[in-house]
Amino acid sequence: MNLAKDGALSSKLPWVGTTIFTVMSKLASDTGAINLSQGFPGFDCSPELVALVEKYLRTGFNQYAPMAGVPALREALAQKTDQLYGVSYHPETEVTVTSGATEALFAAITAVIRPGDEAIVFEPAYDSYVPAIELNGGIPVFVTLAPPTYAIDWEDVRGKITDKTRLLIVNTPHNPTGRVWTADDLAQLAALVHQRDIWIVSDEVYEHIRFDGRPHLSLATHPVLQERTFVCGSFGKTFHVTGWKIGYCLAPKALTAEFRKIHQYLTFSTVTPIQYALADYLKNPEPYETLPAFYEHKRDLFLDSLRGSRFQFQPTEGSFFQTVSYQSITDEPDYDLAIRLTKEIGVASIPVSVFYRQKNDFKILRFCFAKNDDVLLQAGERLCRL
Repeated sequence: MNLAKDGALSSKLPWVGTTIFTVMSKLASDTGAINLSQGFPGFDCSPELVALVEKYLRTGFNQYAPMAGVPALREALAQKTDQLYGVSYHPETEVTVTSGATEALFAAITAVIRPGDEAIVFEPAYDSYVPAIELNGGIPVFVTLAPPTYAIDWEDVRGKITDKTRLLIVNTPHNPTGRVWTADDLAQLAALVHQRDIWIVSDEVYEHIRFDGRPHLSLATHPVLQERTFVCGSFGKTFHVTGWKIGYCLAPKALTAEFRKIHQYLTFSTVTPIQYALADYLKNPEPYETLPAFYEHKRDLFLDSLRGSRFQFQPTEGSFFQTVSYQSITDEPDYDLAIRLTKEIGVASIPVSVFYRQKNDFKILRFCFAKNDDVLLQAGERLCRL
């Protein structure tokens, strides 16, 4: 029997506890602090989108959607991808709607990883990657990125590829650092995986949130990478609807076939009326075309509010997260400082060490600036007191 001495079930993820996002959000709520920790917008979505959901709720679109997603939404996604990136995915065989990007990531990782396979993870890393690898019997192999640039050392990556390497996980724009991949990054990766049995899961949920004129270079745009990549995306970050949990996966036909074998036994299908609403809403590109400027304003407003502080920072390149260094302020561990800032100053953040397997502490905190302008200004004023 797989029972511990105290009768508890033996854990498959013994090192996993309550996430830092739950801890910090609860602490912010308990203390009345401004919550810049968990990554969700502090404002609502478009009333037009809400009206579309209501329309389909009231007109009988409330039963199971097809396992792969509502055809209209898959077609809209394929058209959007072609228009933005010049890449064609067949809506019937290469586009799948999922219950959030986290489900898409899990299904893609599960489709690739077998026991003993190695998966390269760039850290700091979003917290769902490694558990998905390990639940499938895989072995995470870490490439550590360091501030202030978090640039990838491709020689380090090359040195960590072995005969057991089956997967490499990409995240651009990157959470938590905000780094955006360059054309050179894509070329370096393509050279590494060419003629190797290595697959790629590309987390691109922040594709429309990048700044200072930087383009989003989807891995789908590189022919060597496109043929071996599961591109995972989300409507939550793009349309301010993180609570709806609607994501998707774009992948070549053979990869999609394996992806769907997993997906159908995870959630099978995703909420029907919202899929129809999103299909209609995607007909107008303006909401996602204007998103970079919308969030660049918020990034700049937040950073301007910090210029009187002793924090050091480089403006984030993408995502709605800004990292700041406090090395010139205190030697406290980042976790301890994040707790203290929440309690004493009233601003909650995330200590970046939690995104590293070995809890590397570079004295960096992450703040979410997807909040109303007055909230960002108030948070900046408080942080300047430190």
